[in-house]
Amino acid sequence: MSEACEEQRHEATLSTTHDDPGVVAAALAPDNTDAMTTAVDGDAVRTTIAREGAGGLAASVDDYLVNLTVADAVSETARDTDNS
Repeated sequence: MSEACEEQRHEATLSTTHDDPGVVAAALAPDNTDAMTTAVDGDAVRTTIAREGAGGLAASVDDYLVNLTVADAVSETARDTDNS
């Protein structure tokens, strides 16, 4: 197979800030695949996703963003409930 036919590796790194980044990262962990790495740095959650195809990368990023939105909302709700 020629190099032109081989799929390239595609990568995206997403960095988002949160009031409770450790909680958000922990909530995301069960849904992360082997192609994903997540780290907490200060108030930021940084996740890198690597896939062979651009379409697969786009789908993984989309799934991750949905999970991130839910994790952040649950974290906020829990924090607000604890402060009541």
